[in-house]
Amino acid sequence: MGTYLNPGNSGFEAIRKTSYVDKSGMISLINQTIGTTHKLTCVSRPRRFGKSFAAQMLCAYYDKTCDSAALFDDLSIARDPQYMEHLNRYDVIYLDMTGVIGEASVGDIVPFVKRNIIRELSTAYPNLKEEEGFVSTLVNAVALAGRRFIVIIDEWDAPIREAGCGPQAQQNYLEFLRTLFKNSGATSQIIAAAYMTGILPIKKDGSQSAISDFQEFSVLDPGKYAAFTGFTEAEVRTLCETYHMSFDEAKSWYDGYCFDEVHSIYNPYSIMSALQSGKFKSYWKKTSAAEALLTYIDMDEEGLQGEIAKLVSGEEIEVDVDGFENEFQTFKGKDDVLTLLIHLGYLAYREEEQGTGIVRIPNKEVRLEFHQILRKGKHRELHRLIRESDLLLEKTIQGDADGVAEAIARIHDSNYAPQFYNNEQALRAVVRYAYITCMDQYAKIEELPSGHGCADIVFLPKRRSALPALLIELKWNKTASGAIAQIRDRNYPAVLEGFGSELILVGVNYHEKTKVHSCVIEKQGFRRCLF
Repeated sequence: MGTYLNPGNSGFEAIRKTSYVDKSGMISLINQTIGTTHKLTCVSRPRRFGKSFAAQMLCAYYDKTCDSAALFDDLSIARDPQYMEHLNRYDVIYLDMTGVIGEASVGDIVPFVKRNIIRELSTAYPNLKEEEGFVSTLVNAVALAGRRFIVIIDEWDAPIREAGCGPQAQQNYLEFLRTLFKNSGATSQIIAAAYMTGILPIKKDGSQSAISDFQEFSVLDPGKYAAFTGFTEAEVRTLCETYHMSFDEAKSWYDGYCFDEVHSIYNPYSIMSALQSGKFKSYWKKTSAAEALLTYIDMDEEGLQGEIAKLVSGEEIEVDVDGFENEFQTFKGKDDVLTLLIHLGYLAYREEEQGTGIVRIPNKEVRLEFHQILRKGKHRELHRLIRESDLLLEKTIQGDADGVAEAIARIHDSNYAPQFYNNEQALRAVVRYAYITCMDQYAKIEELPSGHGCADIVFLPKRRSALPALLIELKWNKTASGAIAQIRDRNYPAVLEGFGSELILVGVNYHEKTKVHSCVIEKQGFRRCLF
């Protein structure tokens, strides 16, 4: 066993000793591609979605230098008719590109990979004839082995994402991939099947067209691989039962990625971290993506920060994903940045039409990450919005009606307020922004049916929160006291009994002629109900 040739099954063996969720069905899909025109597969997903676990599983299954039957016989793949046909029958070339760029010097990535693969091949096959060309040497190795290679590349895009690699090193790397995967004669001689995984999809034009022969299954279109990277809802339910933890809380914290094929998909790293520690909290803050996210937001492409403010406030926004070209240094507009955030896992995507769709912040964990990032941002206006929102929530809970009115007025004067402030809907948009940081601790519901009508905006404290519920009624050219009267007359609070020990009623009015916001606040006690 080696590092780059036939890495063995120790990685997957360690995985099996944990609370393993069976993802071996992926092997069946790869087996179906062996020796076909569809033998090149690329699956891209955000960080910590189980991509590397899948790569280690495939290594353990195909590597001919080990016996992995004991690791797979009790998994779903063992029921596949092709299970034994391909089990431990191939030489595997395995490249962990994150590890490679950590060991190789900046300009030596490709020569480093070639040297080490040939060195390990020469050890495995002492009679191997080394040719001047790398591909020709692999052809000779196949002749000696009597069978083509399975190629597995983990974090294929690491050299593309890492600016430190430099444009020339990146270009050399892409040309190396071209040599392997787009040589019409040699590729078929060398490769039985290939599996590549990373964060970024494959670029379809420009220099990366070198590897566009891959069948691609990205987070935008996961297809038949949807269930094999990430946990399904059924899997999370089972895990929560095993660990005696709340599925509802797990869903609130980590759900939100929706694939048509399997519906809800959960981040496996966050789920397992929460279950093993016994605590539901954010585990994403430990990722290196946070710094990158801050950089992209600070660019403020085409008013991006205003769109981010909408997302953090709980809104959904439209995005065009078709123009994205996997560039980390240059962006044509905000759609490029938003698309990148989808691939990084910061936004969940739902397709509406070909190439366009809707994005939102997927869950509480990621929303907290956004809040932390925005508080560190360089853009003063957005930072001020977050600070004002923090103050607004404090004033609301204190019952400081004048302070609330003043805070809403200041937020109305920010760059994120509607351009045309001429009706109650415009006021609603301002109030939505005003309470943007409430989303950390509250679930927001608009037009909540209750009593004899619908409450404009309701903030329900999330589970185990000691905060009061907030019920906000809006008026335009009327009075804030009239808003409170409507709340009481139509019995809006009735539906909120049991959500805490206290309910705060907030009436907000804007008078178009005087251009003044006014507010009235009342507190109402409820019998405590824990759930």
